Amino acid sequence: MESAPRIEFIAIPGLPLVGEGGDLAALTLAGIAQAGLELCSGDVVVMAQKIVSKAEGRLVDLATVTPSAEAAALAEVTGKDPRLVELILRESRRVVRARPGVLIVEHRLGLIMANAGIDQSNVATEGREVALLLPEDPDASAERLRAALGAGIGVVINDSFGRAWRRGSMGVAIGAAGLPALLDRRGEPDLFGRPLQITMVGYADEIAAGASLLMGQAGEGLPVVLVRGLEFAGPPGAAGDMIRPEAEDLFR
Repeated sequence: MESAPRIEFIAIPGLPLVGEGGDLAALTLAGIAQAGLELCSGDVVVMAQKIVSKAEGRLVDLATVTPSAEAAALAEVTGKDPRLVELILRESRRVVRARPGVLIVEHRLGLIMANAGIDQSNVATEGREVALLLPEDPDASAERLRAALGAGIGVVINDSFGRAWRRGSMGVAIGAAGLPALLDRRGEPDLFGRPLQITMVGYADEIAAGASLLMGQAGEGLPVVLVRGLEFAGPPGAAGDMIRPEAEDLFR
């Protein structure tokens, strides 16, 4: 009897809180071993953006931020802290939408997202008002982690995104290494032999979304997920491969 296809998503429990300079690869390997597992070639490790940003020292004390006139004006519109708005502007190429309670921007990485991905949840404040920025270069971060975890391992860094036409946030890949982030299946036959015309699969996004079911969006404390059983071919790519070029964007 032919075995049914199967993919496993395994949350790694017991990881300590991560601070600046934390060795994420070592912590992950120790957590995997403590769970009675070991990394195998073809495995993919998904890490929450938040622990990557913390390890890379992307925490900013809002007391050190002086809002610009533009930030102050946008703070009036959105009802947000002017210092937080100033950080958002520094991390962004342009403002896409500003409404009460909402500030959507094009991040300097090309991502269209709320608040430039800057977050204040699940961050130890130690009595300060702080904000956590995205990694400087998430694809480079993923590549460093992949190299430290060993040959044959893929890495995805995920973050929670809202969507323009749907309610609810979900995990997407903002960094990837060791696997194709975007699968171009154009020209392949469908079930009835018809060549696919437009099908491109956001492979790293699908992995990130699956892992987010275990990571959660609140206080679950499970920032690393091991994915096993994936089968992929083709050259490795980066999460940046999935950003739609401006010439193809019908909604700008």
